[in-house]
Amino acid sequence: MKVTQGLIPAAGKGSRLGPFTYAIPKELLPVGEKAVIEHVVEAMTSAGIEEITVIVSPHKHGLSDYLGSGKRFGVHFNYVVQDEQRGLADAVLAGEHTIDGTFAVVLGDNYFEPKIFLKDIITFHCSEHAVTTVGVAEVHDVTRHGIITPEGNRVADIHEKPGANEAASNLGALGAYVFDTSIFSAIRATKPGLKGEYQLTDSIRVQIQEGRRVLFKKIDGIHIDVGTPVDLMRANERYLRDNRMSDTE
Repeated sequence: MKVTQGLIPAAGKGSRLGPFTYAIPKELLPVGEKAVIEHVVEAMTSAGIEEITVIVSPHKHGLSDYLGSGKRFGVHFNYVVQDEQRGLADAVLAGEHTIDGTFAVVLGDNYFEPKIFLKDIITFHCSEHAVTTVGVAEVHDVTRHGIITPEGNRVADIHEKPGANEAASNLGALGAYVFDTSIFSAIRATKPGLKGEYQLTDSIRVQIQEGRRVLFKKIDGIHIDVGTPVDLMRANERYLRDNRMSDTE
């Protein structure tokens, strides 16, 4: 099965990155010579994605200015406005009308290297006939991630940002997923969770409780959630180090 559709949630306020995000969307902050969202787009195109839906807020016109139609990336972009920021699950649901099959979701403010990570998740998802595959890695701070309860390669449970003493493991969701369209009905069955928002982890729990085949795939390499100034600097340091090494090889 070929996966050709992707969705990038990019409607968040980026309040932890103020004052930079008072002027521009956090997804347009640079990692190296590119906006962080462009690295996500490159991961999607290298995985065979041909059509990408970008979820934006009413005031994030800069994203469409930067990305354009998608022609220069070899893809087609759809832009969908999430009128109110009611959580990640709600953002994914906003793009439902643009999706007609299995699709990948990667958060627009996350930096991954190497970019093959998404192709690996998609290949695993298709070969294992999953309805949902969650990209995970061992994390140091469980309070910043959705933490899974693993059983083999199956996700037995998942909790959004548990307390340090409540986490079932140190395997955290990294903002990269592959879903079939059943995720949309699960989102509609989701109740508000942490911070009163509709959490995607809670929608995945709905699927688990329905007995659906929800799996996880460990992501190798580097992942940085560019959510704070320190994380933005870390991403740039890593990018510059890797590319400097490549230039001298």
